[in-house]
Amino acid sequence: QTDHHRHSQAIRQEEPSAMADSSSTSLAVPIQTTSWGSPVEDNQNSESAGPDGPLLLQDTHLIDKLAHFDRERIPERVVHAKGAGAHGYFEVTHSVSEFCKAKFLNKVGKVTPIFARFSTVGGEKGSADTARDPRGFAVKFYTEEGNYDMVGNNTPVFFIRDPSKFPDFIHTQKRSPQTNLPCPNMFWDFLSLTPESVHQVTILFSDRGTPASYRHMNGYSSHTFEWHNEAGAVHYVKYHFKTEAGIRNLTAAEAQRLAGTDPDHATRDLFQHLADGNVAAWRLYVQIMPEADARTYRWDPFDVTKVWPHTDYPLVPVGRMVLNRNPENYFAEVEQAAFSPGHLVPGIRASADKMLQGRLFSYPDTHRHRLGANYQTLPVNCPYAARAAHYHRDGDAVHDGNGGSAPNYEPNSFGGPAAPLTLKPETGPKVTGRVGRYRRNHPNSDFAQAGELFRRVLTEEQRSNLVANIVGHLSNARPEIQARQLTIFKRCDAEYGRRVEAGLKKAADQKKLHSKL
Repeated sequence: QTDHHRHSQAIRQEEPSAMADSSSTSLAVPIQTTSWGSPVEDNQNSESAGPDGPLLLQDTHLIDKLAHFDRERIPERVVHAKGAGAHGYFEVTHSVSEFCKAKFLNKVGKVTPIFARFSTVGGEKGSADTARDPRGFAVKFYTEEGNYDMVGNNTPVFFIRDPSKFPDFIHTQKRSPQTNLPCPNMFWDFLSLTPESVHQVTILFSDRGTPASYRHMNGYSSHTFEWHNEAGAVHYVKYHFKTEAGIRNLTAAEAQRLAGTDPDHATRDLFQHLADGNVAAWRLYVQIMPEADARTYRWDPFDVTKVWPHTDYPLVPVGRMVLNRNPENYFAEVEQAAFSPGHLVPGIRASADKMLQGRLFSYPDTHRHRLGANYQTLPVNCPYAARAAHYHRDGDAVHDGNGGSAPNYEPNSFGGPAAPLTLKPETGPKVTGRVGRYRRNHPNSDFAQAGELFRRVLTEEQRSNLVANIVGHLSNARPEIQARQLTIFKRCDAEYGRRVEAGLKKAADQKKLHSKL
């Protein structure tokens, strides 16, 4: 953050008292001004030609108000549009310096300020918090080495493993291009033709598909990342944020009721919980895989549709994340918050996970579209714990001093910032091969982990809820799409497929009965 920016913020903080006319009222109400700082003589009556005449274009205050109002809405996020956020801190509770050299993790007891945003994924900004949908779980760490963003979900896996499929997948989660309504045929047509999705589908239609609140869900990186230590050794990691409030979920009936009575309930819950003086907290753990293991591990470690069983790589405690302060202004701090999995710090690098590689471009590109090229100078996104020094200049809405009179090119001999020659570069795994479009050729199955989840992790009650939730949605798709999806469920687990099939038959019989009435 530049000195100019800090100075501007200080001025803004002083403005109300500095501008107040203590003689006008006993409460010292600040004098209203135009956007360019001139006092407003009358904010209730527009300037006109006589008391009953037409309004005048010369009323620059009116024109400025209307023009700004017309531009108050910025493009909403294509995904993760509806969300809530809060400020807090992250504290290291266990040393992981033997695995990672990132400075914000280098000492037990070290505290780093953070901002977190939670969201639904597929819905629009006005959609219900209760939607059966993954929840975004994004954390911005304001570290001394720059901002580090952990951009994950409340599920440890995702629907697809190649970013080429992402726009198509999201289209199916949105509205039909013909009817402008959610379409079960679109939804299940894509999934039934994408078997790798079944692990996430099973989680989505389980009880965890409708969390009771943002406080009562876990967060996961889902993707695999590289950790580098001071010696240059590489380990692969997955992040797990475990809620201290415990997991709580809504039943389908509860979610439907809340969607009608309090569609913003999760947003309200988080804000009110913090406003009442409470905190929301999570414990951070990581799974750590030595670099050499990745070549022979039974599950593809870079496939985001798979998990690493804890029996193979147990959870290692790292620290505690605490949210304790609400935003002062939702738009400035939540709507303009911009996260990217490519915002990394020394010691943490992206892995070869193809979905992650695609997100490295897509996320910041979205922010450039929504917020402009200078989005990282906005206060909520500014790396204020470090000093940003680069050669980005100009562009839409410069929020800082734009580099002042310093040179805007490199190399230069006028004292501009330069990369230190003493900084040891981090090198990832050796990569070789011909350029081409390759399908994953790892021998692991797309069905086994979903089957294990159904058989061994879910209770009987949870299995019944899963089947009922799937049937309630899939029964609205065309029969041939249902048949394709049933084949996938049966490959995961015979009972899983049989129970969904029985539920679909019962639903079809009921529809026939109702059609005769």
